[in-house]
Amino acid sequence: MNSERFKKFTILHSNDMHGDFLAESKGEDGRVIGGMSLLSGYINKVRQEEKNVLFVISGDMLQGSMIDTEYKGLSTIEIMNYLAPDVVSLGNHELDYGFPHLLVLEKMANFPIVNANLYIKKYNKRLMNPYVILNVDGFDIMFIGIITEEALKSLKRDQSISTFVGLEDAAAEVGKICNAYKDEDIDLTILLTHIGFEEDKKLAAMLDPVWGVDMIIGGHSHTFLEQPAEVNNILIAQAGVGTDQIGRFDIVVDDDTNSIVEWKWKLLPVDNTLAEPDAELETFIASFKEEVDRKYNRLICRLARKLTHPRREEETELGNLIADIFAEKSMCDVVFVLSGSIRGTELGPIVTLNDLRKVHPYDDTLYKLTITGEQLSKLFSYIMRPENRMPGQSNSCYQVNKGVQAVYNEAEKKLESLTIHGQPVQPDRHYTICVNGYNYHSSEKNLNMTLEEMTKLADSKVITTSENDVLEEYFSHHQHLDSHLEGRLIYK
Repeated sequence: MNSERFKKFTILHSNDMHGDFLAESKGEDGRVIGGMSLLSGYINKVRQEEKNVLFVISGDMLQGSMIDTEYKGLSTIEIMNYLAPDVVSLGNHELDYGFPHLLVLEKMANFPIVNANLYIKKYNKRLMNPYVILNVDGFDIMFIGIITEEALKSLKRDQSISTFVGLEDAAAEVGKICNAYKDEDIDLTILLTHIGFEEDKKLAAMLDPVWGVDMIIGGHSHTFLEQPAEVNNILIAQAGVGTDQIGRFDIVVDDDTNSIVEWKWKLLPVDNTLAEPDAELETFIASFKEEVDRKYNRLICRLARKLTHPRREEETELGNLIADIFAEKSMCDVVFVLSGSIRGTELGPIVTLNDLRKVHPYDDTLYKLTITGEQLSKLFSYIMRPENRMPGQSNSCYQVNKGVQAVYNEAEKKLESLTIHGQPVQPDRHYTICVNGYNYHSSEKNLNMTLEEMTKLADSKVITTSENDVLEEYFSHHQHLDSHLEGRLIYK
């Protein structure tokens, strides 16, 4: 094989790491799984063993751990600087602390962060570098970042920023970058996306082969693969979620045709049989952990028993408890708690502040709104529809408070009945509802109702500017809390 014409590369990739810094011991064999220090140990090992190694991350480095939340992502970027990825693309959670804060995080990063389709509307200017070209052993590799429309939800509050909504626009944006900045010297073109595996396949099908995209390395849907998909001659891969595994491509690139001529891929479990932990990084992470533990490892209450939240598509014990707490605070007829905002699958019986913040990491404002019974029925019809409850699509599923019962007929795709405290909801009566800021600002997409419609009868009212303050105070002053499944949301 002509070494000048053909070059071997190893591409290691992660996505949706969500502040998963710490390793866990699992099983009787004492096997240690995941965590940044083991991941770093493996990346360092591969960098020593192979000549041309690239490590890339496809979004959502942030959010998911107390260390990340306490330092608003600053700790995560410092830890990522230790891992030294070659390029990272934006995920929706990179925007959780607000866009101005993202710019601070970007300045802290010792690695390029790419995104091609976030814009300042008025000036049609991109907010981030759309692409980066890395020269590795004489070969030029282009990386382009594309984000999901999910990002729009967290950006709704900043009307000056927009992103392309449809895949067609995202595909056109890839074409624009390739047409404007790519030349025959680019040997490999890789999209780092954060739009979900199914969307990646659709995007690949839309790309003009002339643009020369070779690979899509994605995130967002937390997909575990046996092998990459191949659509329109484009390889599509993803590496699950967290740091318990890492994707590895070993590829051979032909300089004459600018294409991949050989490849193999595997999803490797990151454990102590794969590599030795990076001791320096372990010490560095421990310094953050000590600070966080000191502040958050205090007992705030004891529940009557462990409460669970196994699936976001259905009513859960923990979801019911949180909805009931917000209902007591807001005195609203119906409280909508986004199922996805509850990030743990269980809580208790012993609850520390750390535990509570882990299961409810997102702090937000709560709003009170007055709508008609007709609007309320329309809202339940929308959120309970079957397509909203499919795994991977269930981003707008909700938990509701005690006294509410909604019955949905899945065969007929219609809301059969809606009662509050046993009384049928009357179309022309007025009802109060409580939603958080995320849903308030994205009401049209999440609730199928514009803000204008929802505030037609009365102006909205802010109940609290901090959901987390409400939960912390409630848990601190109530012991032996319990919650059961009551058939609040029934699917026939």
